[in-house]
Amino acid sequence: MTTNNPLLETARRIGRDIAGPAADTVDAQARFPKEAVDALKGERLLSAFVPVELGGFGCDIKTLSACCEALGEHCATTAMVFAMHQIQVACLTRHGHSPFFKSYLTELCQQQRLIASVTSEAGVGGDLRSSIAAVTRQGSACTLKKEATTVSYGEQADGLEVTARRSPEAAPGDQVLVLLRRDDYVLEKTGSWLTLGMRGTVSPPFRVIAQFPEAQILPVPFSEISIQTMVPFAHILWSSVWLGIAVDALSRARAFIRAAARKTPGIVPPGAVRLAEAASQLQIMRDNIHNAIKKYETIIASGEINQLSDFGFSLLINNVKVAASLLVVQIVQQAMVICGVAGYKTDSKYSLGRHLRDAYSASLMINNDRILTTNASMLLVHKDEYS
Repeated sequence: MTTNNPLLETARRIGRDIAGPAADTVDAQARFPKEAVDALKGERLLSAFVPVELGGFGCDIKTLSACCEALGEHCATTAMVFAMHQIQVACLTRHGHSPFFKSYLTELCQQQRLIASVTSEAGVGGDLRSSIAAVTRQGSACTLKKEATTVSYGEQADGLEVTARRSPEAAPGDQVLVLLRRDDYVLEKTGSWLTLGMRGTVSPPFRVIAQFPEAQILPVPFSEISIQTMVPFAHILWSSVWLGIAVDALSRARAFIRAAARKTPGIVPPGAVRLAEAASQLQIMRDNIHNAIKKYETIIASGEINQLSDFGFSLLINNVKVAASLLVVQIVQQAMVICGVAGYKTDSKYSLGRHLRDAYSASLMINNDRILTTNASMLLVHKDEYS
């Protein structure tokens, strides 16, 4: 995406000058990318999606997607933290219509608060739309306790958005989304985060114990928030991060091929054909994301929000995530074959080990098998003939 959007240019600069130089250290030490996130805060990018009238930039999902890609080219961890935060901000912006949430968003803009998500839970098999934890009310005061399997950058966040059952009597799928301020909760670490990739997201399991006012429960059911905002934003922004990984992997492969071509003028290096194949895969990946953004924005602009729950859109947005998570691995693998040992080494300018390890996380973020099982059920009754 080549737009001259100032926010995008800022993200590119932060990626190039701050996130990129620290990326290998963030990965090797499995540490939070503090310098890059501090830079994002300094440029007020954490409030990019918040409406202008509340102090944000009021940008659209297309710009957020481009920023995720730009950051992902240099440090996938930084890009994923940015993406996950923006998903939470979008949920508050789109569904937190009470005076409390508007006030909170204003404070977020002023203080550049970082928000983490607590949607995972032990015992539900990775089902986003099912909870064991429940909100217990005593007058206007509420409590909840949740055993989360992962909480990305939980200890570094200024607040959490937590899914839970509406009440102890509610069904597993009768969920609400709760905003917790830093003083509302205690995190008890219940495991470690020793992973293959995406190490700097620092996402161990936690027990979340919270006490909070009822006003901090978003006023609409989580089922609506999930369909209308959380899932579309997640699948588009995550895919954009993976696109950034693929772009940089292909750039390194292209640089390797060009260096080889200079050594043998007039002879096309053997890996050039693989480069062309990977470039076509990258184009498919990019087109899929842009098509999903266009479809999503068209529906939002039309006001026909109910279309977001149609099987056609659900299949499209699910397929974007699944396809991107598969293509990023394929593209990075192709790039590594092109670069050979230079791509396999960790101390080479063509090194692709971190890219590949980060790429393998993509199919696990809402497991592809769960998404494909859902798609299979929808396809049994969906009337559209793949038009």
